[in-house]
Amino acid sequence: MTKLVIARAILEDTLARLQTGGALGQERMIAWLGRDTPTGGGKVRELYEPEQMCKKDQFYLPPSSMRALMQTLAQKRSKILAQIHTHPGRAFHSEADDAWAIIRHRGALSLVLPYFAESTTIETFLADVVTYECSADGRWDLVPSTCLAIAP
Repeated sequence: MTKLVIARAILEDTLARLQTGGALGQERMIAWLGRDTPTGGGKVRELYEPEQMCKKDQFYLPPSSMRALMQTLAQKRSKILAQIHTHPGRAFHSEADDAWAIIRHRGALSLVLPYFAESTTIETFLADVVTYECSADGRWDLVPSTCLAIAP
């Protein structure tokens, strides 16, 4: 199981951006960028909010947004360690989430927060988030959120 460490400040910024989308009644997605650690996990170094088309029950990244994201990753010598997005209701990995995931490498994490993350705080994040990991064959398997750690 992938272990991912995220700084408190990056998580706070992530939640604020997701909640901004929620206030508009829209799903929103954030990518967490970073590098692998020698122990096999990853450390999130920054968040990236791509240009996206958002609706109540979906988000979509147009081709120009994907190109910009790939360019950013190359410039920063980073990779997407995790994508995090909201749902209007309960948190789960939907068929659309499976089909439209922007990451598909083994060990990648896809995190989902319920109810547009409207009541999620730093303190409740680990209890609220539902975490999935990409397997070697491309399936999204539910994993415990204990694979996430919030650093000061």
